[in-house]
Amino acid sequence: MAEQRSNDQMGYQIALGERRFGRVNWLGLYTLAQREITRFLVVWTQTLMAPLVTAGLFLLIFNLAIGPKRGDVMGVPFLHFLAPGIMMMTVIQNAFANTSSSLVISKVQGNIVDTLMPPLSGVEILLGYLAGAVVRGTLVACGIALGLALVLQIVPAHPLVSLVFIVLGAIFLGGLGIVAGIFANKFDQMAAITNFIVTPLAFLSGTFYSIDALPPVLHAMAQVNPVFYLIDGLRFGMIGTSDGDPFVGMVICAGASLAICLLAWAMLRSGYRLKA
Repeated sequence: MAEQRSNDQMGYQIALGERRFGRVNWLGLYTLAQREITRFLVVWTQTLMAPLVTAGLFLLIFNLAIGPKRGDVMGVPFLHFLAPGIMMMTVIQNAFANTSSSLVISKVQGNIVDTLMPPLSGVEILLGYLAGAVVRGTLVACGIALGLALVLQIVPAHPLVSLVFIVLGAIFLGGLGIVAGIFANKFDQMAAITNFIVTPLAFLSGTFYSIDALPPVLHAMAQVNPVFYLIDGLRFGMIGTSDGDPFVGMVICAGASLAICLLAWAMLRSGYRLKA
């Protein structure tokens, strides 16, 4: 009878989601996050240095092509207006690449089982992958911010606001990268998602211009693009000017990040396109 009660109690605890290492597998979560961070750090010239060079080339080319001829935009020099957009575009592209490439490579190489077999819940796997995206995006942003301070003397007007939007951008695109990585089974499918979804989201979101200059239809489309609010919010944080209310944008970005992360969690929890 006592043994039966013990078994019933154990079954009740399992039903409640308790595991032998606690409700949260901190060791497993830490290990997965460490793997994702180490994965991009060992090739830092590709994952950290290359984005900094690309961002610098964008600014140099725009300065040489139209910088001297272009007047102030929203009351600030054109390069100062452009720099936060380039920074956010670089952050989100790298956050997306970090999670999506990790999943696709694991699926192609057949070692995704190494992530699925350990006693990790869907939330823990999600957080582990997002940790790599956030750290990579934040490091890239810090490198670009240092370059802007040295070359253009741009010092963040609102550092905390800048950090919040950088983290939100990394979470949003990191979550989108998880969804894309789960959906794609081949590198060409991943390339199609990048080219037809991520790149248009980044380029048609006020990176290089104020959306007030857009025709009505494109202006309306930009206002439903979460990346616009990420760029606009970072622009406010960096140079103190923006197209819209940065705090409204923060709420929209947080909501979009939560929605995409919930979708990613549901896919990870069910094993959709991951379990044979």
